[in-house]
Amino acid sequence: MPVPSPYADALSRIPRRESRLEVLGAATAVVEYGPVDAERTLVVVHGFRGDHHGLEPVVAQLPHLRIIAPDLPGFGDSAPLPGRAHDIEGYTAWLDAFLVAAGVRGTAVLLGHSFGSIVVAAAVAAGVPTPRMVLVNPIGQPALAGPRGILTRAAVGFYRVGAALPERLGFAALRSRLVTRIMSVSMAKTRDAALRRWIHEEHDRYFSAFASRQSLLEAFRASVSHDVSEYAARIAQPTLLIAAERDDITPIEAQHRLVTLFPDARLVAIPEVGHLIHYETPAVAARAIEEFLA
Repeated sequence: MPVPSPYADALSRIPRRESRLEVLGAATAVVEYGPVDAERTLVVVHGFRGDHHGLEPVVAQLPHLRIIAPDLPGFGDSAPLPGRAHDIEGYTAWLDAFLVAAGVRGTAVLLGHSFGSIVVAAAVAAGVPTPRMVLVNPIGQPALAGPRGILTRAAVGFYRVGAALPERLGFAALRSRLVTRIMSVSMAKTRDAALRRWIHEEHDRYFSAFASRQSLLEAFRASVSHDVSEYAARIAQPTLLIAAERDDITPIEAQHRLVTLFPDARLVAIPEVGHLIHYETPAVAARAIEEFLA
């Protein structure tokens, strides 16, 4: 029997609207939450291999905001970008065009989680306007450097092989439940057994919703070839970093270095959680966001 979401009740009380927008020649799936006349609008960009569902626990804690949650091109229910690489330049061009299509360019606060933190930071550094920026579990150092570099290179090889195999075998490898579960187990830090099981089920449900093996490989290369630190100095907007003290992808020491690279940034470090702030401590993250926006 599936484990019920601990955030379902709160989320069910928030108005929810689904739509599709044509962005750079591709259909982008969008879910909008909250009152349409809210004083603040927040556009949230999810992480690698996820979709808008991943940030719903945070959405559930912010009922007074208008929150717009698109699926990144090639993920969830969004189509890949035609004629464009799914690299940082492609994703930032998409984000800029999406904000125009949604009618919120320059007025919406931008939030990015994990890989989404790179996309959002790159876009803002390139001149995409926003009054403020929030990065949750930001990727704060190069993935190919340091002690975890060899594991990242192994993952690059895995995605490359998945893209090169015959279609049926390639999809089977990339959507392997075993690989997904290993990833999920390694990132979950909570000791709550029910919450851990729900997290694993969420990854099983949504982690394999990608459109093509090629767009997935391109997106993965983008996720490990860039990090927020290369864009920080060019971001003048007030920025909130919500980091985890047990994050295995960007250690907390690197987050303390990252915050110093921004002209105007503050860091909130959450203890006893890793790279899944949005699943394990969404209420803490939401409080930090509310204080920052206030």
